Amino acid sequence: MQKKPSEWISIADLMSGVMAVVMLLLVISVLQNTYAEIKHKQEIEDSTNTERQQITNLLKDVKASIATQGASSLIDFNLDQGKITLKDSIFSRGSACITPEAQLAFGNIESKITGFLKQSSQAKIFVEGHTDNVPVSRPVTDYQKFCTVYDDNYTLSAARAREARKLLIGQLDEGLAKRVIVAGYGDSQPIAGISPEDDANRRVEVRLALGDE
Repeated sequence: MQKKPSEWISIADLMSGVMAVVMLLLVISVLQNTYAEIKHKQEIEDSTNTERQQITNLLKDVKASIATQGASSLIDFNLDQGKITLKDSIFSRGSACITPEAQLAFGNIESKITGFLKQSSQAKIFVEGHTDNVPVSRPVTDYQKFCTVYDDNYTLSAARAREARKLLIGQLDEGLAKRVIVAGYGDSQPIAGISPEDDANRRVEVRLALGDE
């Protein structure tokens, strides 16, 4: 009976040791998970930066090509947003038809843009048409002359986006074509800071993306 207190003390010491080991394992587990999360976030950030750089390099290449053709006035480049803007002047007035000047200027960049789609199964191109808010005064029905028929700005903006896709990319196989998303927004997305009636709102924006969007 005299030895029981020391036996209890030994058991208590043993339990304390076990708890210390358990706590240590928990701390190690938390640290490992935290490190794994930090590493994963860093990998995503590195991948995103690489993707952005790929898009930037492509746009710089396209910009140099356009400048060589003397057609810089037809297109604006936003390297930060991975976007190019085709101005209203690449189209005939009130039409979805591409002007001969624009067809000539953009003819040698088709392979560059198509190559972008081929480099990754995640690559996408968004071709989005926009207009000013001046209403269409009367329906346009002569397809041969205007390359479309339309009676509102939404229809015209979608037709221009479609023709711009052809200008930049040409004929794609079915698999690649599915990754070129064409849309017409009419006058619903005017450029910030300018009047909705301004001619500058008549444009086609082309955004390049790698990864999910």
